[in-house]
Amino acid sequence: MIMPQLLQKYSLFGGMMEEQVETILPFMHEEHFTSGEVIINEEKANDKIYFIIEGQVTVSKRGVLLTSFCEGEEFGEVEVLDVMPAVATIKALSDVTVITISNKALREIYKTDVKIFSLMIMNLARDLSRRLRKTDEKLALSAPIFL
Repeated sequence: MIMPQLLQKYSLFGGMMEEQVETILPFMHEEHFTSGEVIINEEKANDKIYFIIEGQVTVSKRGVLLTSFCEGEEFGEVEVLDVMPAVATIKALSDVTVITISNKALREIYKTDVKIFSLMIMNLARDLSRRLRKTDEKLALSAPIFL
């Protein structure tokens, strides 16, 4: 059973009251993956956001390891927003438990409570903005200096 308090530590649910999280619980599902299992394949369809409850995953693109995510982090949000193939491969580094929200579930949340949906989308935009800033910083530190 998914507990609202567990989800409130994820930034996507930031600013939500427990009752609001409870409203969207029926739209979420728990999934399990074994160590070494590919969760998302680069260039394949993905229609879910995954919230890591337990375990660790690696993120790679074209076979190059980019980063890893662990408990308290999420992945898959880019494809849910732009409905394009996955930008990277996500692979379980250990046994992994996740909670997912599908694109279809997000549409149902919109129909159920537009305020909750709006807060989720704003939080999602903030998360993606933070990731973009972090990536820009990494690129700037590794790039040659041009003036």
